[in-house]
Amino acid sequence: MATSDIGSNAREVLKRRYLAKDEHGNNIETVEELFRRVANAIAGAEQKFDPKADTGALSDRFYELMTSLRFLPNSPTLMNAGRPLGQLSACFVLPIEDSMEAIFDAVKNAALIHKSGGGTGFSFSRLRAAGSTVKSTGGVASGPVSFMRVFNMATEAVKQGGTRRGANMGILRVDHPDIEAFIRCKSDNKDITNFNISVGITEKFMQAVERGEDYDLIDPATKQVTGQLNAKALFDEVVDAAWHNGEPGIIFLDRLNRDNVVPKQGEIESTNPCGEQPLLPYESCNLGSINLVKMLKQTKKGYELDRALLKKTVAEAVHFLDNVIEINNYPLEKIDEVTKATRKIGLGIMGFSDMLLLMGIPYNSDEGVQLAEDLMKYINDCGHEASETLAKSRGAFPLFEESIYRGSKKLRNGTITTIAPTGTISMIAGCSSGIEPVFAFAYIRNVMDGTKMVEVNPVLTEMLKSRGLYREELMQRIAEEGSIAHMDELPEDIRRVFVCAHDVSPIYHARMQAAFQRHTDNAVSKTVNFPHTATREEVAEVYMLAYKQDCKGVTIYRDGSRDEQVLNIGSAMSEEKTEPDNVFLPVIPRPRPTITQGFTERIKIGCGNLYVTVNYDENGICEVFTSTGKAGGCPSQSEATARLASVALRAGMQVEEIYEQLKGIRCASTIRQQGMGCTSCPDAIAKVLMKVNNFISLGQLPTSSGVPKPVQKQQAISREPRSGMNYCPECGEKLEHEGGCVVCRSCGFSKCG
Repeated sequence: MATSDIGSNAREVLKRRYLAKDEHGNNIETVEELFRRVANAIAGAEQKFDPKADTGALSDRFYELMTSLRFLPNSPTLMNAGRPLGQLSACFVLPIEDSMEAIFDAVKNAALIHKSGGGTGFSFSRLRAAGSTVKSTGGVASGPVSFMRVFNMATEAVKQGGTRRGANMGILRVDHPDIEAFIRCKSDNKDITNFNISVGITEKFMQAVERGEDYDLIDPATKQVTGQLNAKALFDEVVDAAWHNGEPGIIFLDRLNRDNVVPKQGEIESTNPCGEQPLLPYESCNLGSINLVKMLKQTKKGYELDRALLKKTVAEAVHFLDNVIEINNYPLEKIDEVTKATRKIGLGIMGFSDMLLLMGIPYNSDEGVQLAEDLMKYINDCGHEASETLAKSRGAFPLFEESIYRGSKKLRNGTITTIAPTGTISMIAGCSSGIEPVFAFAYIRNVMDGTKMVEVNPVLTEMLKSRGLYREELMQRIAEEGSIAHMDELPEDIRRVFVCAHDVSPIYHARMQAAFQRHTDNAVSKTVNFPHTATREEVAEVYMLAYKQDCKGVTIYRDGSRDEQVLNIGSAMSEEKTEPDNVFLPVIPRPRPTITQGFTERIKIGCGNLYVTVNYDENGICEVFTSTGKAGGCPSQSEATARLASVALRAGMQVEEIYEQLKGIRCASTIRQQGMGCTSCPDAIAKVLMKVNNFISLGQLPTSSGVPKPVQKQQAISREPRSGMNYCPECGEKLEHEGGCVVCRSCGFSKCG
C-alpha cells in the first residue's frame, strides 16, 4: 500500500521525531515501515480476544487508516508501538499525598512516565499550606508551590533522556490556603517552566464571584476553615495573571466530577498537561484524532460531510484505541490496573478549521458554531455505538456495573471522546490543529540546513489559484502578516471565510469550545487567543462565558505576553532604571549557506584517524564537521563538538575564542602514544579551525566566487533577540499557542506532543 498522502513536510517531521533510530541517532526505518510497525503491533492485540483472528488483515486496515491520514494516534503510540519501550499513552494523573515519602514516590513515578514519553497531571491540593506545623518533625511545611519546584527540577533532569519533552499539569483548589501564592508562582516566565498550571474552581466559588462575597479557605488536613478571601478579588487576580502571561488557566472541578464515570472510585482532582483529559489517580488514557478534511466529499454544491465514511472511521479508530490499552506497556503496575478497570480512550478530531474553509463557512459565525455541535454529537454517538459493539464480543469495562452507565447498554470503554491538541500529528496529517482556527495562513518554514521556504495553507492556495489571484509576492506578504482580513485587494467573500486565530473574537473562541464540549465525554483542549491589546476585562468576560456555557476549563493566551524584555543593569537597591553600559543580546545563528567551500585535514589520533572538514563562505568560517577512520574513535563526542562550534561560528563568535576553549583538551588514548599532532579530538578540531582561519586572513584560499581575495574576519551578527517562552527552544522560530499547548510550525516541536 502506498503512503502518497503523506507530504514532504510531514515526512521531515516523521524522520526528525518519530522514526526509530540507532544509538548514534541515525534513522533505521522508513516512514512506511513506521506505520507498518504500528499497525502490526496494534493489530496483534486481537489475538487476546480471538486466537484465530486474522491479524494480518486487521493490520492492513489499521495501516490504511493511518497512511490515508483519516486517523492518527497520539505521539507515544507512533513512537513506541512495536518497539521495546512499548509505552503508548500520552496522559497520566498521579496522586500526591501529604507526606514526604508520598511526595517523592510521586516524583519517581513521574520520572518513569516522562522517560516513557507521557505527560503527567497532579493536584497539589492535599498538601498542607506553607507555614503549617509538621507534627512528626516539629518543623514547618513549605507548601505546595515549593514542591512544584521539586517536580519541575526532576522533570528538567529527566526530559533530556526521554523520547519527548516532559510536561506537567499542576492544579490547586481555589479554597486551598496557598492559592494566592500558586496564582503568582509563574509570574516570572523563567520559573517552573515544565508545568502548565490551573486553578481548580468550584461552582460555589463562582457563585460567590457573581455576588461579590467572601469564601472560605480550607485546611486540607483538618478540613477546618483557616481564613477567607473575597471571591471577586481572587477571580480578578487569576484574570490578571492570565492576562500577564497566559497562566493560570481554570478547571471547573465540580463539572469534571459530575461526569466522573465511576464516582465510587474517588474524585477526579486533575487532568493531563493540556486540560482536556480528566483522570482518576493512577489512571491513563491514550488519544487519537480523526482528520475531518478526509471526511468531506465533493458534490455539485461543494464540499459536504461524508457521514458514512466518518462513521466507518470512528468505528475503526475506537477499535484501534481499545487495542492500544491491551498491548500498552504501562510504566507502573498500578497504572495498568486502574487504566484497565475503566478502559478510557480519547477519540478526537483535527482539521476542523480546514473543513470549514472548504465548506465556505466562517469560523466566527453562528453557522460554524452550530456545525461544530452537530458534528461532535454525531461523532460521539458513533463512538459510543462502536464501543457497544466491542463490548458484545470483548465484554464491558470491568467497573461497568458500578459506573454511571449501569442499567444501560454495555460499553467497552468508560469514556470515548476527547478533544486534544494535535500540534505535531496535525502537521503529519497536513491539516489545521484540533478545533483551533488556522493560526496563520502562511509560514516561513525552516527546512534542512537553515533553508527557508514559504508554506501557504493548501485550501487558501487552491482558492486563490482557482480565482486567478495567486501571486508569489502576495504569498510572501501573507507569510509576513499571517492574516488576510485587511487585504483589500482580495475579494470580500474570501476574506470573510478565511479568518485566522486573531481575526476571531474571544467570544467566538469560547462559544466554539462550548459547542464541542456539549457532546464530548471528557473535555476540550482549546486556547482562546487574544490580541496583544486585549484588556483584563475581556479576559474576565471569556472566563465568565466559559462558566456560563458549561465548559470544563479554559486557557487563554494574549499575543506577545510571554516575550521577555532585556533587563536593565543597575543598582539592585535603586528603583531608577539606568541604561546599561553593555548588554549582550542573544542571537540566532545565521542559516547555513547553500553553497560553501571547504578544507579537510586528516589528523592522527590515539585510536585512528580523524578527518576534520572546515567550510567557509564570503562571511568567513561557517561550519566544521568530523568523521573517523575505520579504527574507531569517539564519533559522537567529535560530532557534538563540531556541531556546537558550527553554531557558535554562525552566531558570530570569533574563531580565536573557540580555539582558546578547545585547544589543549587532553585524551588518554592520544597522550599515551608518541608522535601525536594533537592531544585530543577537540584539540584537533581547534588546530584545523585556526589553520583555515589564518589562511583566510592571508587571502590564500578562494572565496565562493572563485576569485582569490582577502576575506574579512567574521563579525558579530546583529539580530533581533529571540528569547523567552514565545520562541521554539529547538529552532528559535515563533511558537503558536493552541489547544492548551504550544507548537512550532517551523520544525514540528510541540510541548505536549
